[in-house]
Amino acid sequence: MNMTHPIYTNADKAREHLESLRWPNGPVCAHCSCVGRISKMQGKSTRPGVYKCNDCRKFFSVTVGTVFERSKIALNLWVLATHLMAASKKGMSAHQLHRMLGVTYKTAWFMAHRIREAMRNDDTTPFGGNGGVVEVDETFIGREPRAEVRRGFQHKMKVLSLVDRDTKRAKSMVVDDLKGSTLVPILRENIAKEAVIHTDEAGQYTHLGRDFAGHDFVRHSAREYGRGEVHTNTIEGYFSIFKRGMKGIYQHCGKKHLHRYLAEFEFRYNHRTAHNVTDAMRANLILVAAEGRRLTYR
Repeated sequence: MNMTHPIYTNADKAREHLESLRWPNGPVCAHCSCVGRISKMQGKSTRPGVYKCNDCRKFFSVTVGTVFERSKIALNLWVLATHLMAASKKGMSAHQLHRMLGVTYKTAWFMAHRIREAMRNDDTTPFGGNGGVVEVDETFIGREPRAEVRRGFQHKMKVLSLVDRDTKRAKSMVVDDLKGSTLVPILRENIAKEAVIHTDEAGQYTHLGRDFAGHDFVRHSAREYGRGEVHTNTIEGYFSIFKRGMKGIYQHCGKKHLHRYLAEFEFRYNHRTAHNVTDAMRANLILVAAEGRRLTYR
């Protein structure tokens, strides 16, 4: 990463970069989606990058309808922050962003959450759609709000994750408990019926063979971590990156924000180097995905 590149130091260059990503074929009205009948405003009193749609008669810029809309932060700082979060395998804390960007901690914290909103995955394609293996497991992080600390995991926040071994995609969600009545409907919604499920020996997964093409498991309690192709090592590797980031970089996370951090780690995993995605490509994907997503501080 070259931090002296103009898109990181000059707001106009950053705007032009965002325009080239959002509008590769020319400006598109953010209000009525008109293409073609658009004029660029050239007046001395008009800020750069403002356009007028001659159909709906409204003004707009490239940030309208994105997580960057109405932000007082220079667009080049947004582009820089996006690249930093895209390129940091285990995350980038708000304190680190605050120091590197020269903004307040509160501003950096809000910027990071808006970038995570752009990382959110809306793809509903079921896992294991080609009859492949989907690994399913849960992990624990932090502490449930107002929960009394006890032995075991009941007081911890609970995360359910899936990894498609063929497409190398991951998906995670926060769950309130680990009962079969809670988890199985989630698995039915996100995994194709023709998939084969690999889990550990947890009781909530006992009858998954009824809903999917197959189900096999390893007995971690008996120190069995792999039996030929039957294992959950892929998802354990995913959890290791997530845990190192949450404990080493972010350290504390409230339950109401946990789904945003899950989206961040999921995005980087699904667009990692193994998929031939570079840091710059990953950052550009976030900038494009910022369209149609707003997140206010309230």
